[in-house]
Amino acid sequence: MRRLTDTDGLTEPQRDILRTVRDFVDAEVLPVASELDHADAYPDGLVHKLKDLGAFGLMIGEEYGGLGESLLTYALVVEELSRGWISLSGILNTHFIAAYLVATHGTQEQRDYFLPRMAAGEIRSALSMSEPGLGSDVAAIRTAAVRDGDDYVITGQKMWLTSGATASLIVLLARTDEGGDRPHQNLTAFLVEKDPGFGETRPGLTIPGKIHKLGYRGVDTTELILDGLRVPANRVLGMRPGRGFYQIMDGIEVGRVNVAARGCGVALRAFELALGYARQRQTFGKIIGEHQAITFKLAEMATKVTAAHQTMVMAARRKAAGGQADVEAGMAKYLAAEYCKEVVEDSLRIHGAYGYSTEHEIERLYRDAPLLLIGEGTAEIQKMVIGRTLVKDYQL
Repeated sequence: MRRLTDTDGLTEPQRDILRTVRDFVDAEVLPVASELDHADAYPDGLVHKLKDLGAFGLMIGEEYGGLGESLLTYALVVEELSRGWISLSGILNTHFIAAYLVATHGTQEQRDYFLPRMAAGEIRSALSMSEPGLGSDVAAIRTAAVRDGDDYVITGQKMWLTSGATASLIVLLARTDEGGDRPHQNLTAFLVEKDPGFGETRPGLTIPGKIHKLGYRGVDTTELILDGLRVPANRVLGMRPGRGFYQIMDGIEVGRVNVAARGCGVALRAFELALGYARQRQTFGKIIGEHQAITFKLAEMATKVTAAHQTMVMAARRKAAGGQADVEAGMAKYLAAEYCKEVVEDSLRIHGAYGYSTEHEIERLYRDAPLLLIGEGTAEIQKMVIGRTLVKDYQL
């Protein structure tokens, strides 16, 4: 039933990439995902195989050693990876937001310096916006960067860095008061290099430890403590102080397409598990898939999987074409996350008591799905973005 997430208009090279990733997921990821998840173990072996497949350079231009593929290809790859294990796709997500920001907003020197090693997977990246006292209110960032000669000195605390420990490059948003009168006009994005690992990974920059989570395990999520961190002025993204808010919001649209793709992948896997179980579990003399209550539930789940996928594809194509995609990306993220939660819960219901056991895969999906309701902005934030833009710009 791959037709639920089939995508019209793909080129043969795109289909080849997706077949390769799908085969990798079936052969290498699904057999070990639950074991790695329960151990909260970083998937070094799978990450090295992703490097060999060229996944870290998927959207980076060929001139920098990447594959030069579109956002749509990337989103479909993320969907396939998330079908296997959402944490694996999470390792790629922040990396690609950072690569997108460098490629789109960086200076030529920054692109030449970072992108070839990012394409090869030698540099892996994290994105740092959130702070302990704020989440979606990006303009309220307190972490401060003060100009001191040829450097900026940064002091503050950050939260919720995906791949914060394993990353060797962090795109970090801080307040510089060099832009305009409004709060969001005084934010600057910095390209901060560091050593991978925990503790003080360069002078003035400390990764205290891993945050333990309900789901989304394996990939490290961390805090970040900045105490007099010196960053050269030539590591301001694009050499444009005060433009960080606009740059990061551009990257967040990519991130919302990614989260939508992850929701699609998790929902598809939950549907596959439910359908497989409904075909083999028997009650009252027939398989449960032949009972109308289960048949209707499977029909609803399949419809949600398809609707989420098509909305995600629409958003990816819109963003890749260069158009404003805040509404479309918000819709895709909102719909895919909500439908993912519903499909996963229905799959657990179909599994009955077995779904509650850690021996069955649906239990892992049930813990992973809530992340999508939060990541890259809650449903309420998406509805705010969508609604405000429609009221302002929609043409009757």
